[in-house]
Amino acid sequence: MSAQFLVNAPPVPPSVKTASSLWFTAVGAGVFEAALAVAGMLAEGSASLIGLAGGLGIRLAVFAAAIFMAVRLRQGRGWARIALALTLGVFGTLSLVIEPFQWLMDGNAIGEFFADADGMTLAFTLSRVLHLVAVWGAMVLMFNPASNAYFHSTPRLRQRRKDKHRTSVDEPKSVK
Repeated sequence: MSAQFLVNAPPVPPSVKTASSLWFTAVGAGVFEAALAVAGMLAEGSASLIGLAGGLGIRLAVFAAAIFMAVRLRQGRGWARIALALTLGVFGTLSLVIEPFQWLMDGNAIGEFFADADGMTLAFTLSRVLHLVAVWGAMVLMFNPASNAYFHSTPRLRQRRKDKHRTSVDEPKSVK
């Protein structure tokens, strides 16, 4: 159920809709990168599909969790915003940039990279850049003023459940 269909729920601001879409874009880029990496390793003979199954299973779980949280983000769930920011925004970004950073720290040059890159490497690199831009864009949009106002005004699920199960017997008695 979308937050905009809840009673007294504010409309979803464009910043939250766009952030959610950017998380979907990041997942798509991640799937593309994983497919390129698997295809490359299988083509080189450096790994078997069975040997890659564990890593692919973990990636699938991360992608599924990211999609789930992006949907919940759009529904105004503050926990999804925090979880996306901490897990994929922080640690996910680190996992995306650590290898290129180490490569540069080893004394390699960006010009050298492009001179030696084949089509698959360039496709992977462009996807990685798109992936990072999508994550960083989503992070900025999730915490802009319009998004903050939305998350602070969206009814809390716990409160709605509590109100739903409250009976007249549970009503507090007025003090005279």
